[in-house]
Amino acid sequence: MSIGTFGNIYSDELITATELNRQPGRVLDKALERPVTITRNDQSFALLRREEVTSLVKAATQSKAVFEVLTVAFSLLLGKEIGFEHPYGWLSVFEEDDLQEFIKELSEAFRLIDSSTTAWEMIDAIIHEWYESAIAIASPELAAAFSAETDEVPLTKPAAGSAV
Repeated sequence: MSIGTFGNIYSDELITATELNRQPGRVLDKALERPVTITRNDQSFALLRREEVTSLVKAATQSKAVFEVLTVAFSLLLGKEIGFEHPYGWLSVFEEDDLQEFIKELSEAFRLIDSSTTAWEMIDAIIHEWYESAIAIASPELAAAFSAETDEVPLTKPAAGSAV
């Protein structure tokens, strides 16, 4: 006997363990459409598609990373010292304006999570691009190359109407 659809925060259907045992095919069909909660005694179990679980785990894991990197960026803005040994210590090479731009970019991408299928990829790309920029900024070889005197020779304008 089904407990029925219950308007709770999960928007799922409550099914007893007995009903699952008697009608597993019907319960699995329901789980294809939306999450199902299976109740047994005082316990509840979630039944949902593996893709949905993967998505939920990915969202939780990546949300934690976004929170951590934003916490480091805000801490740096507040003048806290963050060493390079920290996973996001590379942010310390940026100046205040750059950190604010990073926070803005990442926050805007994070707001798209519910409406965009590529939001997580955008977030990964933003963090990666800023990380690569931090490596370039911190590189003494690149700093030397950018500050080195050049041996450039200006080009002369080609003569008008000259034939080859």
